[in-house]
Amino acid sequence: MRAKSIFSAFMVLIGIVVGSLLAKVTTAVPALGWLSYALSFGLESPVILDLSVIRLTFGLSVDLSVAVILCVVISLIVGNYFYKS
Repeated sequence: MRAKSIFSAFMVLIGIVVGSLLAKVTTAVPALGWLSYALSFGLESPVILDLSVIRLTFGLSVDLSVAVILCVVISLIVGNYFYKS
């Protein structure tokens, strides 16, 4: 079961990389421009925790586009089809 979850996480990462590349490439194509429609959310400025000895900085920003969502779903479907356990 652990190997399948690692494989699924790897497939999600592949989907994110391919989807973000696809979103950047299709920005200039008028017929496929809808794939690059994105929504960004997260922290605008990082949260800083100063403990006088250690300063920790936390920040998170997520940029989801239609292409990323589609590629993640497709990669999970293809990954589950080819994964044999």
